[in-house]
Amino acid sequence: MNAPDPAGLAAGADTSAGLDAGTSVGAAPVAPPPRPRSSPAALVLALLAVGFTLWATQELLLPILLAAFFALIGNPILRGLRRLYVPRFLGATAVLSGGIATAILLGSFLADPAGDLVRQLPREMRQLAPKLREVVKPVQEAKKGAENIARVAGGEDAGAVKVVRTEVNDPYRALTTTPRMIASVLAVVLLTFFFMVYGDGLQRKALALLPGTQQKRLTVDILQSIEREISRYVLTITVINALLGLLYAGILLALGLPMPEALMWGTLAGLLNYAPFVGPLIGVAATLLMGFVRFDAPLEALSPAGAYLLLHALESQLVTPIVLGRRMALSPLILILGLMVFGWLWGIVGLLLAVPLLVCTKLVLERLDGMEAWARLLE
Repeated sequence: MNAPDPAGLAAGADTSAGLDAGTSVGAAPVAPPPRPRSSPAALVLALLAVGFTLWATQELLLPILLAAFFALIGNPILRGLRRLYVPRFLGATAVLSGGIATAILLGSFLADPAGDLVRQLPREMRQLAPKLREVVKPVQEAKKGAENIARVAGGEDAGAVKVVRTEVNDPYRALTTTPRMIASVLAVVLLTFFFMVYGDGLQRKALALLPGTQQKRLTVDILQSIEREISRYVLTITVINALLGLLYAGILLALGLPMPEALMWGTLAGLLNYAPFVGPLIGVAATLLMGFVRFDAPLEALSPAGAYLLLHALESQLVTPIVLGRRMALSPLILILGLMVFGWLWGIVGLLLAVPLLVCTKLVLERLDGMEAWARLLE
């Protein structure tokens, strides 16, 4: 009779102890513990930290964002030139040179009427002052009446306190701000060129760092969707705004304005339409002032602003939704909040980048599991 093996007994004891302490054979695996959730206070603090970082680093971020945005628009053109066996370096040079030449040509074409308007503006405003005084006269009389009532109710004359603010004109401010502005423009141009030339290769190398094939496919799908939709959006909006500017210039010509000035106001109407809500409000105020300056009759003075409002209403409520479709639709409330936030952070550049950034956010949320509801919230 063989003696029992102590090592085997020890192993059996360990095995039975492991089975008793753990999960039995054939049982379902134990679910991992739930991930801890961040508190609302931590989320608010993180959001404030991100907002402060975006505001504090705007001089660094804005050239990069603008260059990436311009390169994103130019990539489909570069791919078309690539099919024609044009090297990417030459294609990027041609696209960037064409954009700069168009901007310079447009600026030189509009420089003369804009300069004439600036020179004539003080004289026109002096002529406009009596008209505006007649318009605000009832308001001034009501204000005086309210002040008299408040003075009688108070029992004594309230002394008016005037605050005089003095501003020291710094003669060196232009010398410091102009080179900084030129450096920012050059940085945007150079970064756009390098994004166009080397961005595709950098994107492939960054995708190779992702661990799984599924993550690579998802990232490629998101990037291609963003590029396709943003390019389509910018191209469509540019065509619509150009047509709106031409139509408005034609209406101003019919009202009697000279050709250069009508084209200048048409170009301004098209450029302002890139910033939803904010741009049209500025356009209405500017065209209303222009109407009172150029025309004497009240109906003629209101006609430029009325025509601008009519064209903008047709474009925003009929043409753009039909052309772009529901996929690019954004909630008006979310859009206004985005314009307020990005305009407060980055000024005019933030107003121009607000819509593309919101569209990119929506496209990313649509493709992430569990985030579809947030994407629908933006619609």
